[in-house]
Amino acid sequence: MTAGNSPKPELDHIVIAANSLDEGARYVHDRLGVDIPAGGKHPLMGTHNCLMRLGASAFLEVIAIDPDAKRPDRPRWYAFDDPALKDRFKKNPQLITWVLRSQNIERDALIAGYSADDVIPVSRGTLSWRLTVPSDGSLPWSGAFPHIIQWDGGVCPWEQMADKDAGLVQLHISHPDADRMGSVLSRLIGNIPDYLRISKADQPGLGAKLSVAGRRAAL
Repeated sequence: MTAGNSPKPELDHIVIAANSLDEGARYVHDRLGVDIPAGGKHPLMGTHNCLMRLGASAFLEVIAIDPDAKRPDRPRWYAFDDPALKDRFKKNPQLITWVLRSQNIERDALIAGYSADDVIPVSRGTLSWRLTVPSDGSLPWSGAFPHIIQWDGGVCPWEQMADKDAGLVQLHISHPDADRMGSVLSRLIGNIPDYLRISKADQPGLGAKLSVAGRRAAL
């Protein structure tokens, strides 16, 4: 299959930001009733994470600034250096964004409105990937619009993650300019999938409903 006719992006993961990994893990336990295992460190961004599988081909990430890491030379991803966002997740961990998996990130990043310079190489341990990260570290559309990732070597890291019998039921994104955002998403992923709900609201927002061992839970 050539790059030109590679499949459209699909859900890769959802991202919870926390003041610390311990606080993020407690938040997941309180909301979902499961313990989320540690993942690893991101030297480029000075962050670390916890990870668990969501269904057959997606996952949940809890991410926080690594207190043992050197401050990076560039703004951290997911707006971690934004004082307003820090104030938000100092009170409570926050579901802050979501990520689509691509097999042609250069094409899909441009469709989504990213610049070519926003696609950067990242690694964690033996894993490596490319991800859209604006140069100022900001969250596109205040987190309502997805980042795009392409895993190097065709790896499927979620297959190695803890399976807590959890799956995503619905991802609800809201934004004052929901119609325009929905139009961009349609060009990017085609028909809006059943799990995704887009609505207009005065303020940007992101929420998720999950099924965990047959129970419904919300983030």
